[in-house]
Amino acid sequence: MKNSLIALGRDALSSLRDLMPIIAVVSAFQLFVFRQPAGNLLSLLLGALLVVAGLSFFIFGLRLALFPVGERLAYSLARKGSVFWLLSFAFLLGFGTTFAEPALLAVADEAARVAANANVIAMSPEALGTYSFELRMIVALAVGVALVVGVLRILINWSLPLLIIGGYLLIIVITTIAPQEIVSIAYDSGGVTTSTVTVPLVTALGIGLASSVKGRNPMTDGFGLIALASLMPILFVLIFGIVMQ
Repeated sequence: MKNSLIALGRDALSSLRDLMPIIAVVSAFQLFVFRQPAGNLLSLLLGALLVVAGLSFFIFGLRLALFPVGERLAYSLARKGSVFWLLSFAFLLGFGTTFAEPALLAVADEAARVAANANVIAMSPEALGTYSFELRMIVALAVGVALVVGVLRILINWSLPLLIIGGYLLIIVITTIAPQEIVSIAYDSGGVTTSTVTVPLVTALGIGLASSVKGRNPMTDGFGLIALASLMPILFVLIFGIVMQ
């Protein structure tokens, strides 16, 4: 218990240190550039403290349970030699973590409002909700497929550079025929998938799998899944835009 509290305190100090530059810059602009009342600054500081607390508990929880569990599950499934269940686990892990990603939820909601303002969809709660949900589903499916490809890459020893280069060349080609209003959303969707929830679990999957497969090195083969998880959503959302058009 004592060691856990020490570790939690260490995470809190680390989170506070990492967030201090952002807090300082925003506070300085609030006071000296925008000349906002002191009450607004107090609200900002209170919100920052809540962010520090939430981030500290989140990081502590990842290190305590989620990261080891993801690594052990990948290791156990690989040891059993069940490729089907390993691929199923990879897909569901990618889909579930991405669909629950707070950053994706925020971007999808904002994309729906922008699409409504551009008369792409109707300005109604139903249309906004449907567009946001479909965008999140497409991105979550894309990350699930990306992890399946990444797991096959580790098992079969495919070349990661060739996969990445080939994928982005395909994205460039599809970008030229995709609707203009979906292009920026697609590229941003690739970024929001690699955020607080997805990255630790996906990394744990790659490291656990590479550690259990003979001839694979966790350092050279265990990483790279994040790159695929960033690439695939861009491709899927571009195709989604073409189909919607």
